[in-house]
Amino acid sequence: MGESSPSPVVELRQVTKVYRVGEVVVPAVNGISLGIPRERFSMIVGPSGSGKTTLLNIIGCIDAPTSGTVVIDGQDVAQLSDNAISDFRARNVGFIFQNFNLIPVLSAYENIEYPLLLLKVPPAKRSRATLAMLDAVGLADRRHQRPNQLSGGQKQRVAIARALVKEPRFVLADEPTANLDSHTGAAIIELMHRMQGELKTTFIFSTHDPQLMLHAQETFSIRDGQLVRHQSGAPQP
Repeated sequence: MGESSPSPVVELRQVTKVYRVGEVVVPAVNGISLGIPRERFSMIVGPSGSGKTTLLNIIGCIDAPTSGTVVIDGQDVAQLSDNAISDFRARNVGFIFQNFNLIPVLSAYENIEYPLLLLKVPPAKRSRATLAMLDAVGLADRRHQRPNQLSGGQKQRVAIARALVKEPRFVLADEPTANLDSHTGAAIIELMHRMQGELKTTFIFSTHDPQLMLHAQETFSIRDGQLVRHQSGAPQP
């Protein structure tokens, strides 16, 4: 018998999400079951309106499913109170967004440090981790600059460092290259790939970007709120 593969970092079982708009019921996610493996570049792909972002929000514990089970690192999150879910998310999930979502009044250093402040990490450890991440993403010389003094690519580097500084179980990246030109996007993809290898982190993407999809190790194709294909490697045309 060969070794059993490690348990998935995220497991969804028959997950649905229904929105009510007045009298109309809109199913955004319709009975999806999947397991996302650890330490991989996993992509959730599909046309606009297919349910990708809703699925990402459910995986990230931002939104609760209407029905079904969400298990993250062995924890059934439905068993947690609202406060416990917030704490669980703060400790275990990193986020990267297409519009960066940096705090404009904070420097690059302070933006990266911020998740550690929320987690009450002691000052000396906080400083070491923040400086190490600034160095890792190539922005040690920009640490005092605020977001409006940085390029789009530099802002996304800060966002990647902020997502990774707390050593999360996984990072959710919603269209992380959408607001970048192709050259900058390629550099950001290379950085995320390198960081994933060095830190053994799981990345889960929602994306339309063909350049990013080429790097997929697992692809989950979504259409009309349903999983229509799961394959190892990049999506096939």
